[in-house]
Amino acid sequence: MNQGVSIIEARIAEAANGWRLDRALADAVPALSRERLKVLIASGQVTGPDGLARDPARKAQAGALFSVAVPEPRPAHNEAQDIALNVVFEDEHLIVIDKPAGLVVHPAAGNLDGTLVNALLHHCHGSLSGIGGVARPGIVHRIDKDTSGLLVAAKTDRAHVGLAAQFKAHSIDRRYKAIVSGRVQTSAGTVDAPLARSPQNRKKIAIVKGNGGRHAITHWRKIRELRDAALLECRLETGRTHQVRVHMASIGHALLGDPVYGTSRGHRALLATLNFHRQALHAAHLGFIHPVKSNALAFQSEMPSDMQELFDNLFV
Repeated sequence: MNQGVSIIEARIAEAANGWRLDRALADAVPALSRERLKVLIASGQVTGPDGLARDPARKAQAGALFSVAVPEPRPAHNEAQDIALNVVFEDEHLIVIDKPAGLVVHPAAGNLDGTLVNALLHHCHGSLSGIGGVARPGIVHRIDKDTSGLLVAAKTDRAHVGLAAQFKAHSIDRRYKAIVSGRVQTSAGTVDAPLARSPQNRKKIAIVKGNGGRHAITHWRKIRELRDAALLECRLETGRTHQVRVHMASIGHALLGDPVYGTSRGHRALLATLNFHRQALHAAHLGFIHPVKSNALAFQSEMPSDMQELFDNLFV
């Protein structure tokens, strides 16, 4: 882990004038979540023009400069564990992993170990960015437990800040392969629909119109028509929780095998025969600018064997 404390300077944007301080700082420093900033503010780690800022709800003023001290994360449940990783790329600043389905990204209730973070701590000998906090060292973005594919993690705070800025600017090139249900009549399309936690079921994400929904856009194109299904490429303009799964379900083409947003009518027998019990979603392409060296990086990952087998059985 990085030793000591990392200092990040943040200037409040014009558009954030009058916002709560935690929200305004989260906008200025995309590497830090709003919840993380609440804790840092309350614990006296944030200094503004008039000294320590201890109230996350205070109004922010445009142009004000704040200093955020990010302590080295405590070990908590994050024990280094020798879990096999498929490393696609690695240097002293970052690491790109091809994650298998079934691997949780970071520790949380119900999954305190056996996660990608535990594996990274072992592989990187504890050298991961501390900005993510106790539970999420090095984690810049996530993919669902039962989604496979490419994910980048930061080994240094400088890399973490740079990558987070690219995610905020929507300049990261993320493309997923998805096997969806139903006959897809058109060759391509875009779903532009805001997402938020469902008011009826907090474990689910839903399209929420008006206040409360977060901007979310998915561009898709049909790669291959299948038997009452299709293989799509979904390109994320934004990266919200369950975005592809919810957006595809909203246009009548839920992902096959999705236990939350899909019904898989007409394919249940095949899914059972293949023992396929996850959403048919794979993060197949990841492209970004190296946050330290400034060169363009792009990585590809073939569909894993379980999705390939499903595809082969649906091939027309």
